[in-house]
Amino acid sequence: MAGHSSEEGSVRAVLAGLDSEQRAAVTAAAGRVCILAGAGTGKTRAITHRIAYRVLSGEIQARHVLAVTFTARAAAQLRSRLAQLGVPSVQARTFHAAALRQLRYFAERLLGGRPLPDVVNSKARLVTLAAARSGVRTDRTGARDLASEIEWAKSSLVEPGDYTAAAVKAGREPPHEPAKMAEIFAAYEQVKRSSGVIDFEDLLRAAIWGIEEHEDVADQVRAQYRHFVVDEYQDVNPAQQRLLQAWLGGRDDLTVVGDASQTIYSFTGATSAYLVDVARSCRVGSGGTLVRLVRDYRSTPQVVALANQIITLGHGDEAKLRLELVGQRSPGPDPVLRGYADEPAEAAGVAARCAELIAGGTPAREIAVLFRTNAQSQAYEEALAEAAVPYVVQGTERFFERAEVRQAMVALRAATRTAAAGAPLRQAVIGALEAVGWRPDAPPPGGAARERWEALAALVTLAEEFGDGRSLVEFGEELTRRAALQHAPTVDGVTLTSLHSAKGLEWDAVFVVGLVEGVLPTSYAKTPDAVEEERRLLYVGITRARQWLALSYAVSRAPGGRQRRPSRFLPLDESGPRQPSRSGRRSESRDPNGTRRRVIAVACRVCGATLTDAAARKLGRCSTCPSTMDEELFGRLREWRLGMAAAQAVPAYVVFTDATLTALAERRPTSMDQLVDIAGIGPRKLGLYGAAVLALVGGARPVDLLPTPEPLASDRPAGNGSATSS
Repeated sequence: MAGHSSEEGSVRAVLAGLDSEQRAAVTAAAGRVCILAGAGTGKTRAITHRIAYRVLSGEIQARHVLAVTFTARAAAQLRSRLAQLGVPSVQARTFHAAALRQLRYFAERLLGGRPLPDVVNSKARLVTLAAARSGVRTDRTGARDLASEIEWAKSSLVEPGDYTAAAVKAGREPPHEPAKMAEIFAAYEQVKRSSGVIDFEDLLRAAIWGIEEHEDVADQVRAQYRHFVVDEYQDVNPAQQRLLQAWLGGRDDLTVVGDASQTIYSFTGATSAYLVDVARSCRVGSGGTLVRLVRDYRSTPQVVALANQIITLGHGDEAKLRLELVGQRSPGPDPVLRGYADEPAEAAGVAARCAELIAGGTPAREIAVLFRTNAQSQAYEEALAEAAVPYVVQGTERFFERAEVRQAMVALRAATRTAAAGAPLRQAVIGALEAVGWRPDAPPPGGAARERWEALAALVTLAEEFGDGRSLVEFGEELTRRAALQHAPTVDGVTLTSLHSAKGLEWDAVFVVGLVEGVLPTSYAKTPDAVEEERRLLYVGITRARQWLALSYAVSRAPGGRQRRPSRFLPLDESGPRQPSRSGRRSESRDPNGTRRRVIAVACRVCGATLTDAAARKLGRCSTCPSTMDEELFGRLREWRLGMAAAQAVPAYVVFTDATLTALAERRPTSMDQLVDIAGIGPRKLGLYGAAVLALVGGARPVDLLPTPEPLASDRPAGNGSATSS
């Protein structure tokens, strides 16, 4: 009895302190469970408590659980929290770590007694050899881009022979034209095999093969692991999904957690399509469980409101799973938007504000500056150093420590010996950089190569800022001075990092900088889907802030330079966030001429997705979501519309379209305000028909609301001047 009482106490402890949505996720029945968890809503808490609840209640055994995530840090966090909850023996690993463990265990059986080949940590050497075999010379940066493209293909289960068609279909921009890239990909596979090694993508593919092609291996794996939990499910790629399906073997004890609004890694092959599919399969009546976590415990209501405004205007499949977050913290300061004349002024302003926050008691480690590309860090490294604010560059090297920048500084020193006297500084710098392969108007394809190009472009911007009246020697001395400032060692400082690297982290104060067209969204986002991913990237950045949030942009890169437009995603002006409307989210922005325009987003009242189709916006729901139409009211509305159209001698659709009548019969508005919220009913129609429609909703007969027809001339009484007097 004492043991039983202890178990009950442990279960109660696991459930204590959960909100109602978290509790629903934790106690959901066995089977498919989809937890849509917004930023800061406690997703890790939900999944760890779900595992602990099921184990401690005796429903499952800890040794039969496999929890998978995407980073070793996240896996370690899961194990630590599970241990604290009293279930330390649960396996929590990354996909790759789980695959490697299984392959090592079954190596003798799968490989005929041979050991598992070594796993290469870097593809650079093999890719360089493969490129050379294909007649392509490449440097370290080029090799990184080739490796990234090969990783995308293998993660997407694309073979070398299928690469060209797959790349074109996916809209890829590979480092070389697709046919040549396919040739390098094939050569890479050959070089890898002859070297007797495998890569990380091979781990997943080999684990899939081991289970799918060896029944005895499949039986043993599935006997060991019977209950699966997948974190960050929106980031799963096709290879990981196929491995998960192999593990499951047709079973359905699967809990996934994810947030489609944080899908920002599609360039690596990740896709939220699997999360969308599971969410759809878990809707009411399907046998699965769908839970939405929307209470944000991380950020102030002001930050949460801005995040909602940003993401509510999104489109695409991810938008169908958009969550309306509800801030749970005490109110804080409004987010601010600041525009600056140029990037140096923007960086100086951010650095000054960081210094103020630190002086006011905010630890430097609780402040972050987030940007779209790593090349943007240079201005902030310098500005923070000038302001004596300590900083840490995360996820990349400091600007002046980058190999291409060091190489460029050597080239600039060499160019001082041959530069023509009196030549404009900008042209002299461009000439020196051209000697190391940089071209001012030719950003290359490939992420690493493009990042290298942008870093060197930042040196040209520095030259523009320094002034054309100065010499190349003076500019070189200035770069040396700046490098010395930025090389000061720091242990605890303001975090400088990209928006991608910031995912999963949080700070008290966050500055999201460089919010101009061409940067966020990047000029390389050339499709609607790519632009939407840029929107989600900004959403991720905003939701990193707990208390203070500042967004900023610079009108030009350098003083006096070409002007740029603020990002299309910005939903606020310098006075603070714009207020949402009743039926959706409204925000004002300015076109290039400075004219304000209003954008209205309407959310499906059933599933919450943002509606883009005109008919769906009128209905206020997706065409696939269930209707709540009052058929009797719809009939009376049609009868009234027909009579009104006849009285006005106009087609019936001029009064109201069928879509508008359907929306009226579904939503049954009871006030003028509610009528205005239906797309297609503007001030004119509100004045003409509003009172009649409300009366019909209230039960009035159509005949009582139609205008009395005027009598024909022959029916009028005779009188002076009448047609009948002659």
